[in-house]
Amino acid sequence: MPLQFNPVKLFSGTGSRGLSVKIAESYGKPLGEVTIHKFSDGEFQPSFDESIRGCDVFLIQSTCQPSDNLMELLLMVDAAKRASAHYITAVVPYYGLARQDRKDKPRVAIGAKLVANLLKSAGIHRIMTMDLHAAQIQGFFDIPVDHLDGSVIFVPYIKSLGLKNLTIASPDMGGSYRARTFAKFFNAEVIICDKRRKRANEIESMSIIGDVTGQDVVLIDDICDTAGTLSKAAALIMENGAASVRAVCTHAVLSGKAIETVENSVLTELIVTDTIPLRTESPKIRVLSTASLFARAIANVNEHGSISDLFRV
Repeated sequence: MPLQFNPVKLFSGTGSRGLSVKIAESYGKPLGEVTIHKFSDGEFQPSFDESIRGCDVFLIQSTCQPSDNLMELLLMVDAAKRASAHYITAVVPYYGLARQDRKDKPRVAIGAKLVANLLKSAGIHRIMTMDLHAAQIQGFFDIPVDHLDGSVIFVPYIKSLGLKNLTIASPDMGGSYRARTFAKFFNAEVIICDKRRKRANEIESMSIIGDVTGQDVVLIDDICDTAGTLSKAAALIMENGAASVRAVCTHAVLSGKAIETVENSVLTELIVTDTIPLRTESPKIRVLSTASLFARAIANVNEHGSISDLFRV
């Protein structure tokens, strides 16, 4: 018996509208109509302006700040479930609260697990995301997780730069696995910046493990928040004799004075994706689009195809 393909409908939350439009264009289907009704006290209520009964619905929304983005996604999921959607996939390019993935000190929440519980309880059947802060977060879900790899986007760009003496670097010990995985595409050496923190977003000291003399260094990370770690790591790398230093970060959180920090740093450029809308453009920040990758993943899910085929650079 041939496979049955249900009608696909794509919808966007307000926090990822720009990326959602690109995904829809790449997929070849217009975004569905959804209205966010807002009350004077700040309360809001999403409603779908077209029938989604029996459809495979893809709800696109990064759960970056403000926290309204997460609440909006949850309400959209609930509305879709109550409107008799056949299958609901949450497309979450940036999975917020992912840094709260373990109990690293007493009396703290595990936010990444809580968000997983909320999405599942709201009614999603599947989640699609990119470059989780820790791959183990996939285990917080009891439903299928499509964890897309940003290296598919970054590697071709880095290759196009034609760097002669490429070395991959991790800005901290925790990112060493990510850096080693990235380095395999180039058969490059890996160096690690060992940092000690006083508290969150504040670094006490940093040192380099490895030799960067004369090397074109590319720092690899998943999130750029304040850009403090990257700017300090870049300065230290250049002080140790590197020819150049760039940074690759999937999710451009860029809070506070982060953009100013990047512009004042020794970084040649910061390469990010559009999983989070960039607040302010900068000549030092290059944005690569994830739209085509997400569109292909959506098509493969709907057509019961392989997601692993999308990991090939």
